[in-house]
Amino acid sequence: MKRNILVDKYFCLTDRQKEQFDAVFDLYHEWNRKINVISRRDIEHLYLHHILHSVSVAKSLFHRYNTEDLSGLHFLDLGTGGGFPGIPLAILLPQCSFKLIDSIGKKIRVAKEIGDTIGLTNCEYAHLRGQEEKGQYDYVVSRAVMPLKGLWEITTRYGIRCKKGLICLKGGDLEEELEECTKIGIKCSVSPISDYFSEEWFENKYIIYAKH
Repeated sequence: MKRNILVDKYFCLTDRQKEQFDAVFDLYHEWNRKINVISRRDIEHLYLHHILHSVSVAKSLFHRYNTEDLSGLHFLDLGTGGGFPGIPLAILLPQCSFKLIDSIGKKIRVAKEIGDTIGLTNCEYAHLRGQEEKGQYDYVVSRAVMPLKGLWEITTRYGIRCKKGLICLKGGDLEEELEECTKIGIKCSVSPISDYFSEEWFENKYIIYAKH
């Protein structure tokens, strides 16, 4: 599906945003032939499995903030891979700024090339491990990079200064991960993505907000 109708279905997009979301289809297909940033089987489900999944974070933020209150928020995408969730979020939230980092240089290169090609001006990119990042952010966002406890430790024990908390996209049975977090004083709230999107693929997929 080249024409992106899934994001149109749930968000009121500008013409520029529609162009950007459309453009990433060919760009990810082209880069994926050179560098495997998305599994070969999954690339045909780019919009459902990767883009719409990523912007579920924005849908949840719209339930927490007025649109004007989102302006100026600064996000760190920790372990972005080829640019998820950072690039779709940066398209959808041009009033916010994003830094995308990953420990694998070739993946962050893909993210930067795609972001630059579609004209994103609210993103920066860095080949870094989370433990090496020293910036200050409102939120750290991450998409199934590692267990929640490990993400929390990277977000809080090293150089990252995160004011509002960690937002993590996760799937499956989260009971054990959440219990581990509770034991060390992390407060977690869980939102089913199926509350926002009707596609069956989002059953058993969640947005977790974690904070002290």
